[in-house]
Amino acid sequence: MRWTDTLDIAIALEEAHPDGDVATLRFTDLHRWVCALPGFAGDPGGSNEGLLEAIQMAWLDERQ
Repeated sequence: MRWTDTLDIAIALEEAHPDGDVATLRFTDLHRWVCALPGFAGDPGGSNEGLLEAIQMAWLDERQ
């Protein structure tokens, strides 16, 4: 997975952190959680606020 694989990341985050409070999660924590996912091969410095927000929104959609 890379930063642009927002849906795959969201699914993996939901599996790894099913009790995580997605709506109030800080981007710094989200970044750390994404980088720690098994199979994540993106450059840790390659994220930005827009990508993190897209991941957060995809994760919220997964919960609905």
